[in-house]
Amino acid sequence: MIPSVFSATSPPSPTQEFSKKEEQDYRKVLIKHRQLLEHSLNEVIDLASRETYHSQQEKKVLFEKIASLQLISTHAKDELKSLQQLTSQLHQRIHYLENNWYQKVRMKLGRIKKIFFKKKSPGTGSLKRLLLFIRFSFSKAGFGIVRKILAAVFKKLFLLIEKRPVKIIYTDMIGSRDIFTYNDWVLKKLDSDDILHDYEDHESEMTHKPLISIIMPVYNAPIRFLKEAIESVSNQVYPNWELCIADDHSTEKRVHKLLHVFSVKDKRIQIHYRTENGHISATSNDALAMAKGEFVLLMDHDDLLSANCLWEMVKAINAIPKADILYSDEDKIDERKYHQNAHFKPDWAPDHLLSRNYLGHVTVLKRSLINMIGGFRLGLEGSQDYDLMLRATEQTSNIIHIPKVLYHWRIHQHSAAQGEDVKPYAYVAAKKALEEALTRRGLQGDVKYLSGLRGYRIDYQISSQDLISIIIPTKDQTALLKNTIDSIIELTRYKNYEIIVLNNNSTSKEFYNWVAEYKQKYPALIQIVDAHFPFNFSKLMNLGNSLAKGKHLLLLNNDVEIIHGDWLETMLSYSQQQRIGAVGVRLLYPDDTIQHAGVVVGLGGIAGHTFVGSYKDEAGYFNYIQSVNNYSAVTAACLMCRKEVFESVGGMDETFEVEYNDVDFCLKIMEAGYNNVYLPQVELYHYESATRGHPHQSKSSYERHLREMKLFKSKWQHIIDHDPFYNPNLNLGAHDFSINFSS
Repeated sequence: MIPSVFSATSPPSPTQEFSKKEEQDYRKVLIKHRQLLEHSLNEVIDLASRETYHSQQEKKVLFEKIASLQLISTHAKDELKSLQQLTSQLHQRIHYLENNWYQKVRMKLGRIKKIFFKKKSPGTGSLKRLLLFIRFSFSKAGFGIVRKILAAVFKKLFLLIEKRPVKIIYTDMIGSRDIFTYNDWVLKKLDSDDILHDYEDHESEMTHKPLISIIMPVYNAPIRFLKEAIESVSNQVYPNWELCIADDHSTEKRVHKLLHVFSVKDKRIQIHYRTENGHISATSNDALAMAKGEFVLLMDHDDLLSANCLWEMVKAINAIPKADILYSDEDKIDERKYHQNAHFKPDWAPDHLLSRNYLGHVTVLKRSLINMIGGFRLGLEGSQDYDLMLRATEQTSNIIHIPKVLYHWRIHQHSAAQGEDVKPYAYVAAKKALEEALTRRGLQGDVKYLSGLRGYRIDYQISSQDLISIIIPTKDQTALLKNTIDSIIELTRYKNYEIIVLNNNSTSKEFYNWVAEYKQKYPALIQIVDAHFPFNFSKLMNLGNSLAKGKHLLLLNNDVEIIHGDWLETMLSYSQQQRIGAVGVRLLYPDDTIQHAGVVVGLGGIAGHTFVGSYKDEAGYFNYIQSVNNYSAVTAACLMCRKEVFESVGGMDETFEVEYNDVDFCLKIMEAGYNNVYLPQVELYHYESATRGHPHQSKSSYERHLREMKLFKSKWQHIIDHDPFYNPNLNLGAHDFSINFSS
């Protein structure tokens, strides 16, 4: 039926006025076309009804999907809870095994076996291996190792048998003046008399004594901590400073009273009271607006400066007048004023900064640089300092590290120093700051959180599908080589690569059978080249480069095993960046402990791997094991670089036949202005020295070792004395970044 609006008796709309004639004409038209109108309107009503029905059906399906998803979500939560319980049980089991005396003894014996016995190879029987062990044990190098092992065993036995309390003090520790804790060490370094004497002795030598503006945003700070923070500024031995405090409309009246007292007491202390709460970025900008100094120091309202903080900054500015950014080491201090958790930082390391705000405190920037980049940005509260440093370091390379603890980060209930979960919004802001940094730098990648909010990882996108030449030197050891190449072919997701196998004096029939098989099986992928000259790793790599067609070279040992598919593309994503030189990875022993996580020059006297023997999932020093970091060198057991970089530094120095060739190569790259980088997300198993054995097993090899060591020292003593990516306050006799109390 036609509704009343179309009825002949329907009155006209109240908004319209019809004359009597017009009304009759209107009715005639409606009556004439009544059938057509009814038919059309019924179709419209029918269509609307059907669409309503479909809409209801769709809603029903949607509700069913939602219910299904809720069920899946509940099930997933139950599974996650179950997995967490299982993980906890596994962690307990691992902890038990790691602390079980039997396992400890077994692991130590395994490591000793790796040193003294190389993997059995064709023509080497048990008797010959035993004779080699005896000969090596009585060599100079071998006897030194045996002596250390025996000393450790007898020390353990003595401590086990002796019931009285025992403290073993080595004669070379006497110089540390009985300092055995970090708190003792730092208090000695911060002795007020020593600081004052240093200032009085050298103050007249400073030709430039800049005004330093300390900016401090304040909001409802704990009164005691705020008072101590301001007093730490007042106690600076260097007097040319101003303290610019902006209060973010604190509701605690005692804060206002305390600030007023200090401003009256010392005219160098200026206070700005905001009329509304605007959070830390806006407040920091208000503090910055008051600053008149040439340099600006960033300080939190509850932390402490060491008495020599500004003085050390001024000394560095005079030593390096071009300095735009300066930063120091730092520690944490609890409510009992006990110092702990010192962060001894590397010199300027851009990939460190992309993994975490390692610059932290204390940081000093030129005021003109802050003006150039526009100060603190709103919307990044919690990581406003991190964002500022990311933008500032894009504008200058004049970044100076002072390897002294000049800032004490307060640990209390509401401080971020207490733990990562105190200010979770800061990590969201940091991720945003990193994403925007990538955009500014023209890089594409995904920023991800590391486990436990211990930093960030950037998964860069590959800019082009470049050919990679994988260069593998080998001598016999067919099973190892086959395992390496099979794992590459079977697991590698990135397919644009070639493999160049350099056959260095192989003699076994098994090897040549393998060569024939793989030449036939992979004719376009694998190139096998004879290199029949005495073993010289550098010469082999230079030969591989001359044969390589790829834009990128991957130097790879024949005793590694690929364990995940994205390894090659991840390395390529870094190698493609123009500032990057050598790209290294995390290498693991078969028991999942670390064999390589970066190289420190000077470690162990010449150069050594970091975190050796640590479990792969450990955090290490400030999560260094798990985060992308810059190092002076990485091992060539798995190293990628652009072919142009390899050739620009003259390839590998062939005078380093066996040892230190990769470190020398990396140092040449570093001195050419590139950054070498360690990637923990790329893991390979490394069956270390399985082919060649220990390099000191014969008299001739030990003599060669001494010769190459002397050569390395003659070239790189300045890096041995100070590796820029290893703090001078850290121990060169240990792999774990422990403090050197005698420094």
